[in-house]
Amino acid sequence: MKENSKKVRRYKNIFVSIVLLLIVLILGEIWCSSHWLIVRTYEYQSDKLEQGQGLKIAVLSDLHDHEFGEGNAKLVRKVKEQEPDLILLDGDFLNEDSENADVLCDLIKQSAEIAPVYFSPGNHELAYMENGHAELTQQLEEAGAVVLDEEYKDIEINNVQIRIGGMYDYAFALDGNDEAKNAPEPVKSFLEDYQNTDRLKLMMSHRPESFCLGNASSVWDVDLVISGHIHGGQVVLPILGGLYGGDQEWFPEYVHGMYQKDDMHIFVTSGLGSYGQLLPRFHNRPEIAMIEISK
Repeated sequence: MKENSKKVRRYKNIFVSIVLLLIVLILGEIWCSSHWLIVRTYEYQSDKLEQGQGLKIAVLSDLHDHEFGEGNAKLVRKVKEQEPDLILLDGDFLNEDSENADVLCDLIKQSAEIAPVYFSPGNHELAYMENGHAELTQQLEEAGAVVLDEEYKDIEINNVQIRIGGMYDYAFALDGNDEAKNAPEPVKSFLEDYQNTDRLKLMMSHRPESFCLGNASSVWDVDLVISGHIHGGQVVLPILGGLYGGDQEWFPEYVHGMYQKDDMHIFVTSGLGSYGQLLPRFHNRPEIAMIEISK
């Protein structure tokens, strides 16, 4: 009996040790998914560049008022180390109920000392402005960003001619068929004007669903859509990938990385933070995405 009792006690101790180890690993992974900042590089090739030409674009998204070091010093330092030609801030850098835009404006000021900064709003910025902060666009421009929402700018970097646009709305009609040709008139007018160029066309679109759903990718002539929003699926499961993503719902197809649909390329960054989600980010490091564009 004593020997059996010892065996039972030993098995219980092993079981408790395994459970405690799993808890530590899970908590550690949750911490890493909020604080362990990494840089990932993605490649995009375009015939609109000449041989030897190249662009390095830093893409940041979904900070949600988080800070990596005081004043986001760690984030800014890592971006600077990449020596980007362009910095794109792709929405949701604050929260709809944020008291102010200080974290975002400070990040823009520091980033503008590294490279030109372009900002396109996400759902949280739009809700924040509707909640009594209509001055946000002016604040971001004064901090040093070019703000684009259903607008575009023609720029030249490293002798590459670029048209960079920003748009939050869906690039199709919410008519049950997601038909792009039936998009609301302001969206349709903007996209028809935007695509009328031989320049390299980059579109900052916070939601990948704005272009990956319906037939938008076959109707609109955009070279590269750059998105965030779905936090890489929030919880990333081995083999299965990201768990949930906005309008794409469970196990989204366009969740993290570079994709091609028809002639359009769609890039989705997993972003930097999270807010108001049922589950925390898990197995999902905060990301500075570097897109290297070449011939």
